[in-house]
Amino acid sequence: MLILLRPDVTAPQQAAIEALVKSHGLVPHVIPGAARTAIGITGNRGALEPGRYQSLPGVADVIAVSQPYKLVSREWKPDDTVVTVRGVPIGGQRITVMAGPCSVESTEQIHEAGRGVLRAGAHMLRGGAFKPRTSPYEFQGLKEEGLRLLAEVRAETGLPIVTEVKDTETLALVAEYADLLQIGARNMQNFSLLEAVGDLRTPVLLKRGMSATLKELLMAAEYIVSRGNPNVILCERGIRTFETMTRNTFDINAIPMLKERSHLPVIADPSHGVGVRSAVGPVALAAIAAGADGVIIEVHPRPSEALSDGQQSLDVAQFGLVMGRLARVAEAVGRSV
Repeated sequence: MLILLRPDVTAPQQAAIEALVKSHGLVPHVIPGAARTAIGITGNRGALEPGRYQSLPGVADVIAVSQPYKLVSREWKPDDTVVTVRGVPIGGQRITVMAGPCSVESTEQIHEAGRGVLRAGAHMLRGGAFKPRTSPYEFQGLKEEGLRLLAEVRAETGLPIVTEVKDTETLALVAEYADLLQIGARNMQNFSLLEAVGDLRTPVLLKRGMSATLKELLMAAEYIVSRGNPNVILCERGIRTFETMTRNTFDINAIPMLKERSHLPVIADPSHGVGVRSAVGPVALAAIAAGADGVIIEVHPRPSEALSDGQQSLDVAQFGLVMGRLARVAEAVGRSV
């Protein structure tokens, strides 16, 4: 349920409304808006009676929220949410570009990648330190040393860091370094991890599971926001289908559907979406045209030498070409890079 407050509501009136909600064993969530403030209610096990709040001083209207993902729904908050990561806004008019290698491999590699993507116009640096891999024999990342190297590159370039957290055991360590915590596709429904990042205020990049529906993605985001962390960014990264020519099938439908149903920012991961280097640029352009708020792209100084995902990584020169095309598509849809 959503309580819309009158524009002239007083602070004591609003406090009285929140106190009444709490007295009913429910949780009030204050939602500032462009035109007016609202108070959302969660914690109810069934339908609430609007009449108990409708006649309170300062209340303009009471609206039932039909979606099960209440806090992240556009019914709950009509205005777009902009998540700011170390000064970089995600959502809004500007397209945000995150770029860097799948894995941090060495001091030379990550510094070269950071300088390269900065030069090409990226706003954030991506890089994996803890790498959950399908095979236990594949490169698992440099772990804390990788985090330390990412922090070095941030100090040199000014680029905020996005890196994956794979479990609750290493969350505290990763959160010491990361500006944006990435929840990977395999962990989208790791509910203990979702709750743990929800207890932080560090922004979270939540990737769609490879077989997850959009509703399941939004419910996963609800876990995080319901714990008190509103700084969630949704990521479409491709889903598993019968197609074998690409690594995954990039679901372009997901972008307008998510934007229609949720106020959270949505970014696209064309690298994992197709897994084929030559298709990464075209899919990135399509995602921006469809309404994505940004892209996250794998870039490696020498993709042929990459310890993971080399086949879908761009080199710095290729990434620069994609950035130029992204700027033109963004301009065509009334946005900028």
